[in-house]
Amino acid sequence: MSPWQVVAVVLVAVVVAALTVSVKVVREYERGVAFRLGRLREPLGPGVRLLFPGIDKMVRVDLRVVTLTIPPQEVITKDNVPARVNAVVLFQVTDPVQSVMAVENHAVATSQIAQTTLRSVVGRADLDTLLAHRADLNEDLAQSIAAQTAPWGVQVNVVEIKDVEIPEAMQRAMAREAEAERERRAKIINARGELQASEELRQAADTLSRSPASLQLRYLQTLLELGADQNSTVVFPLPIDIIGPFLGTLPHLMDKLGTSASNGHAPRPAARPPAAPEPATPARDGDDHD
Repeated sequence: MSPWQVVAVVLVAVVVAALTVSVKVVREYERGVAFRLGRLREPLGPGVRLLFPGIDKMVRVDLRVVTLTIPPQEVITKDNVPARVNAVVLFQVTDPVQSVMAVENHAVATSQIAQTTLRSVVGRADLDTLLAHRADLNEDLAQSIAAQTAPWGVQVNVVEIKDVEIPEAMQRAMAREAEAERERRAKIINARGELQASEELRQAADTLSRSPASLQLRYLQTLLELGADQNSTVVFPLPIDIIGPFLGTLPHLMDKLGTSASNGHAPRPAARPPAAPEPATPARDGDDHD
């Protein structure tokens, strides 16, 4: 091989290597922030881009939504309850140039800001708010984090508190509180039931008092219900309507008996039965016999 051929092969190899290094492919969901001799160029869109080695430098920026998990944070709530809280943050880059020029690493910076804001927001809320009104805390977190990441070209979409861990002693106290609350509700419901039942019984008594026959039918129905259980002993209440007439004549009988006693016409005592004969006394020795 002649020297010219060797040179030609070397030149071709150098050109191919230069093209391999210079040609960059930017994906559809990426943007390229290029610098030429240290100066910022316009962002590079998707497609094949040619960069001069040693002169141009490109930083790839992903425009997709990034899921960032905030590690558990040790916080103390407003009512002095220690807790471990973790969360998740969804954000995306809206300005590739600012995400490169305004901050060194926008993902790490967003993570640190999210951790600090989580501790700050949870520390201003009490435990009940943290457990029952988590949506309000999520909105407050999203607004606070977004206000700090907006100058970096980072938009925070969602912030959600995932889990809240509290001490076991506090869990037992909350369980006792919930049990007491359930008992209170049960007692109130029972009292309301008794009140409604008394009202219904009063109305039933008024209805039965207007129709005595319906009361008798109710007694017969009670007998049938007791007999259906095959009981050996049946306790049946005696209606007051049956013994009412006897109770009404009892005072007249007592007055009549009292009048007879005052006139000397007391009832004749019953004749006594005849006395039994006394037994004969046996004779003793030495007595005279007539």
